[in-house]
Order: sequence, then C-alpha cells, then structure tokens
Amino acid sequence: MLQLKPERLGHNDFREQNVAVCGKSFIADVSGALYWPSEKALIVTDLHLEKGSSFAAKGQLLPPYDTRETLIQLAKVIDRFGAKTVIALGDSFHDRDAAERMPEPERERLRIMQEACEWIWVTGNHDPEIADRMGGYVVGDIKVEGITLRHEPRGAWTTHEIAGHLHPAAKIVREGYALRRPCFIGNGLRLVMPAFGAYAGGLNVLDEAFEPLFGREGFAVWMLGQEGLYPIATRMLKAD
Repeated sequence: MLQLKPERLGHNDFREQNVAVCGKSFIADVSGALYWPSEKALIVTDLHLEKGSSFAAKGQLLPPYDTRETLIQLAKVIDRFGAKTVIALGDSFHDRDAAERMPEPERERLRIMQEACEWIWVTGNHDPEIADRMGGYVVGDIKVEGITLRHEPRGAWTTHEIAGHLHPAAKIVREGYALRRPCFIGNGLRLVMPAFGAYAGGLNVLDEAFEPLFGREGFAVWMLGQEGLYPIATRMLKAD
C-alpha cells in the first residue's frame, strides 16, 4: 500500500479506472493520460517539454532528458489505446523558446507520432503561442460533444469541463509513512488532470486553489501509483 503497488490479480489490473464527466465515459490511465473511447482521443496536459533545458539556462542543472522521457511515455500510451487524436491541454512547452531548444531527435519523435494521429495543441500560460514547426493544430480551447477541454479550469462552479494547469497531487499517510503522488480529481461534472511531464510537480488537492472548483467535499481522487491507478477515499487525504 505504501508504494501503491498491486498485490493481487494481474500486473495490469489497476492500470486504468473508468471516469465519467457529465455522462461521458473516459478511461483514466496510470500514466496520467485520459482516453475518450467514443472519440478515440487521448488527452494529456502539462507536458512541460524542455523544462530541463530552461532550468539549465538559469544555472539550475537537471538531467536533460525530460523531453525524451515524456515523449517516449506518450508514444507508449498512444499505441496502447490506439488513439486517433491527441489533445494536449496546454503548457505542453515549458516556455516560448522551448521549440528552439528541443533536440532534433525529439522533434523527429514528435513528427512520427503526429503522422499517425490528428494532433491538437491547446495553448496554456507557459505556451500562449506554439511554433508552426511543432505541427498539429493550435487552439485556445476546444469543445467536443458538449465537453470543453481547456488548460486552466474556470474558477467558478463549472460543469462539462476537463482541464489541467493545477498539477493535482494527493497525499496519504499509512502506518506512519507519507505518500504523495499525482492524481486525477473530479466530481462527475468536471475533471482536473495530473501533469504528464517528467519534471512536472504537483499541488495538493487540499490546497485552497481547488476549493472554488470542488469545495471541500463531494469530489473523487484517483492516485497514480507505480503500477496502478487507485481511487482514494477523501477522508484519507492529508494536507502538506
């Protein structure tokens, strides 16, 4: 339990969880991606590509492999679900110059994925503009079957929304050990997704930033573990 690692049945039995938003059915994945079966669409958010090189330019050295790792993981999820469309909900690039810094092998990796899928970039606060060389379509937000997909969730009580931006994370304490992991958070009317990027951090779902969206009760959390995605009772959640 401390590592959120399944101890029964098969290795992949907890990889996915069914999630509903306003009557539409989705599959939340342990990777942090969300698959929409009826649309054959894979939704991800907050890739923060080239975050490592951005920090390096400021003298904060991080291993320069975050873009490669993020794109490799994304390719695996696309293949596993057989997605025909990819929708990236903003902050796909860590800053305006990320496309310039991206190594050519990673640009080629992205191009190969885009050859197999329709690709939609939703702009975010880190990437309000996305260079044409990155391919795909660029939009501010997009509405599909009545569900609005955007980067930053609206602060007021809103329905029919899937968003990112907040990098939700959940913390639990068991037998004296604390575990903090990225998570999905939703209430059946809206959903906020975890950041997909390799170097993305997380904000505790009990932080006041989530209260205008979900209140203090009536929401559900699905926590990303090492090999599974687990629903966590809200009474188990702990603040930082």
